Amino acid sequence: MPIESPSRLVRPAGSGRAGAATVTHRGRRRDARRGRAERFAPYVLVAPAVLIIVGLRLWPLVLGVNFSFTGDGELNGSPVGLSNYLELAGDPLFRTSLRNVGLLVLLLPVAVAIPGLLATFIYLRVPGHRVYRSVYFFPAVLSPVIVGAIFNLLLGYDGPLNAFLGTVGVGPVDWLGDPGVAMFTVVGVHIWATFGMALVVFLAGFSTLDASLLDAARVDGASLRRTIWHVIIPSLTRTIQFVFVTTMIGMLTSMFGLLFVMTNGGPEGSTYLPEFYIWHQQGQMNQPALASAASTVLFVVMLVVGLLQITLLRRSGRQD
Repeated sequence: MPIESPSRLVRPAGSGRAGAATVTHRGRRRDARRGRAERFAPYVLVAPAVLIIVGLRLWPLVLGVNFSFTGDGELNGSPVGLSNYLELAGDPLFRTSLRNVGLLVLLLPVAVAIPGLLATFIYLRVPGHRVYRSVYFFPAVLSPVIVGAIFNLLLGYDGPLNAFLGTVGVGPVDWLGDPGVAMFTVVGVHIWATFGMALVVFLAGFSTLDASLLDAARVDGASLRRTIWHVIIPSLTRTIQFVFVTTMIGMLTSMFGLLFVMTNGGPEGSTYLPEFYIWHQQGQMNQPALASAASTVLFVVMLVVGLLQITLLRRSGRQD
């Protein structure tokens, strides 16, 4: 049997450490590549959404703002500076639409309190709460056109509501023809048609509520009013803030269908909102540049609402 030479049995000094160092170096490079891939993975995943937002939202917004500084008619495409914005400032219809935005802000607490109270009653399991949950959400699935047509029949001057008021000795009300009443009527119908979504949000907020707090309030003999004010509202602060902001945005951007079907901006332009004014200038008056200026103003209003939302959420986060 041949005997191998000692030179082939004995490894050179340091050869084992060199091999281990090579393996370790390769492992580090593999880990570095994996780390870079993991860092870039979120950007790859959000890239399609970012491209869609930039291409279909931000870029058209930039074009619209740029177009708002050009003229209409004979001056089509020609720079006119702030002329469109000055025309908006002098337009009584646009000023009315902005005043109506202020009215929406004043009515916002009512639009938030209604679904909040109903969600509270459902959470406390009042008799029939399962049926109420379905009934309350049902209007949210209806088209604004259908809702507007239904309430046009109900609120007509010779409609069922005025007929009922006549039986109790109250004179008929021109719900949709009185400039001092029409806007309140449309806002009320909008609240009825959309509070189902806010109700769902409140119910989701109630799922995070500590039930032991309600039990403690019952043991202490707290009334329903005190329980709502001292237990439920502080526990649902973030939910209430979220509903406030989303409800306001919905009022500013989702009432066109109701306005078009119920009042068409009348009577005397009293139910104009910025989005209806934009449609009127673009589609009826053929003034796209002026409509772009009004859209820019509406965007600024929405931006302010968004910044208020961020501020409220940050404050609530610091308090927590």
